[in-house]
Amino acid sequence: MRLHIVDLDGALKGEPCHLDLISRIASAVMIPIQVGGGIRSMPSIEAVLKTGADRVILGTAAIKNADLVKEACRRFGESIVISLDTRGGKIAVEGWQNETELSALEVAYPMVKLGARRFIYTDIDRDGTMTEPNFTAIYEFVEGLKFPIIAAGGITKLTHLKILKCFGLEGAIVGKALYTGDTNLKEALEKIS
Repeated sequence: MRLHIVDLDGALKGEPCHLDLISRIASAVMIPIQVGGGIRSMPSIEAVLKTGADRVILGTAAIKNADLVKEACRRFGESIVISLDTRGGKIAVEGWQNETELSALEVAYPMVKLGARRFIYTDIDRDGTMTEPNFTAIYEFVEGLKFPIIAAGGITKLTHLKILKCFGLEGAIVGKALYTGDTNLKEALEKIS
């Protein structure tokens, strides 16, 4: 289990905005944390790691700056996670404000060559909808990449987590469903682990 934190203000601004808060969270919890949102430079990566986070998530930076990805993966290895956010099958960047014409696999393959070893796949059409994940797209991404993948977007029920586990995913991000009570964290951990 890991706590997934996204600095949404940072995602829109292009640099982390809440490092002090992230540091306080990292100090208060007894589980590892991963942080994303506006991390687009080596100083930002270093600053987030100094908060106590053990993983840094690169989204927009991964798409726009191959040199940063290569250097980050070289220096920080498994602490770097590439987040691929899709809308309608195409990658979206800059806090989901802008879309590219690239698919997740078209972006992921070059990232692997740069040293990336772990990915988050988010279908933003499903994120926060309380419907269900885009199982087809997730399965195709898992089968096409063969690296540790964490899925996000629309994960609401224990059944969804069971199906995703069958795909061989490393993990799944459950957000809104925890707040609404649609997913019970304790039960999910007991039945899925």
